[in-house]
Amino acid sequence: MRDVAVVASAHSAVPATTDTPIELLIPVINEALANAGLERREVDFWCHGSCDYLVGQPFSFVSAVDALGAWPPIVESHVEMDGAWALYEAWLKIQTGEADTALVFGNGKSSVADMFRVMALQLDPYVEAPLGPDQIALAGLQARVALDAGVITEADMAEVAARSLRDAKTNPVAITSGEFTVEQLLAADKVRDPLRAHDIPAMADGVTAVVIAAGDRARDLATRPAWIRAIDHRIDAQRIGGRDLVGVPSAVAAAQRCGVGGDRVDVAEIHAPFTHEELLVTRALGLDAATTRINPSGGALVSNVLMAAGLARIARAAEKVLDGSADRVVGHATQGPCLQQNLVCVMEGA
Repeated sequence: MRDVAVVASAHSAVPATTDTPIELLIPVINEALANAGLERREVDFWCHGSCDYLVGQPFSFVSAVDALGAWPPIVESHVEMDGAWALYEAWLKIQTGEADTALVFGNGKSSVADMFRVMALQLDPYVEAPLGPDQIALAGLQARVALDAGVITEADMAEVAARSLRDAKTNPVAITSGEFTVEQLLAADKVRDPLRAHDIPAMADGVTAVVIAAGDRARDLATRPAWIRAIDHRIDAQRIGGRDLVGVPSAVAAAQRCGVGGDRVDVAEIHAPFTHEELLVTRALGLDAATTRINPSGGALVSNVLMAAGLARIARAAEKVLDGSADRVVGHATQGPCLQQNLVCVMEGA
């Protein structure tokens, strides 16, 4: 296996914008390249994660190539997934020896429609989709199952929100932030029982871009590369009633295959748009919140860019290694309703 590392990243997020996807992509891609000290011609492979549903037209991702510069010809690919899965494809590409450097990115615009309803199109088309539940309703169902099982409490969920909003004050692309006590948050009315407004993510338009490189090339591009020691993704059954909503077995399996519990974890960035999801994933990964810093960026709860928030978690975790504030970190991404698909990435500084 080749040693591969994250060497640079860049982010953007705003509540809403009239910019086209291309206009959103260009400055973030330019920033990521500048942070890595790379020219476009030095990128061996480009991989993009997005979803045509968000734009409402087929093959909308093809226009993103305009942000990359398609001449001279480039080697490019796309996944209809969060950008974290584009990173996985790029990592595989480098493992084959066909590339030494890659730039991966994810982007989405949530402001063009009610994305909680749009993304419900991922549901089973025969039994669940005709019922018309949106993502908030499904998240509320999962939270209720976890609450009734005694695995979490509403106070636990409020604690996640309070910490995330506080941490978001230092995140320049956070959409929401603030200082709140658990008691203040619990006093708010419920939006969808058992969810309150603080349990639901702040939606955003934006981009995350990440540069990865192999071996000596990574050492040339970063003083302290974030080496990807393990990466794996797993999937649970599509039907909501056909899987364990509390145990999240796909996250458990991915964490085990990555050896998350093999050593201490300094920082974990968990892709959890809803507060209860952070609690369930933390439990599934076998992390101890008393010894591991969870979502110091505030997480997807404070800035949920569809198709980029998962890649952002890997990038944010890697940034802690790059700046020397952590030695071993975990980045997590999810896709699909109720944590259906889960990707885990373990990175180290040496």
